[in-house]
Amino acid sequence: MRTIDPTAPVVVSLATLIDAPADAVWALHTDIDNWPAWNTGIDRARLDGPLEEGTAFRWLTHGMDITSTIVELVPGRRIVWEGTVQGITGIHVWTFDQADAGTVVHTEESWSGEPVDAAVDDLTAALKTSLQSWLDCLKARAEQPA
Repeated sequence: MRTIDPTAPVVVSLATLIDAPADAVWALHTDIDNWPAWNTGIDRARLDGPLEEGTAFRWLTHGMDITSTIVELVPGRRIVWEGTVQGITGIHVWTFDQADAGTVVHTEESWSGEPVDAAVDDLTAALKTSLQSWLDCLKARAEQPA
């Protein structure tokens, strides 16, 4: 099982409860091409093939044009991707767990690299803000009436 880099200088872990079934939340979140339709922090996203391990996707967020590769996929439960942009190596883990009250979505990301070492506090705050926004956007869209 792939994990973030726990020794990275920047590590953020957040979770939220979404009042929707796990399969619906999973389907929304893994429809990468449609991220910009509901995630205000993403300007464009394009999956370069099927949703499976080894497939890359390109996305633009906060002025960064990122190419990420899916490195682990447990359909309906877990997706992990990684990539490097502007000297920052990121590893991002998402898990989706059905609960009585809906779906618990957990996101965890690590950043390492020279630019991170130079601005740990600022980049930790930026990543936390970005991931919280992502969770908030996912929750808002998933909880919309059909």
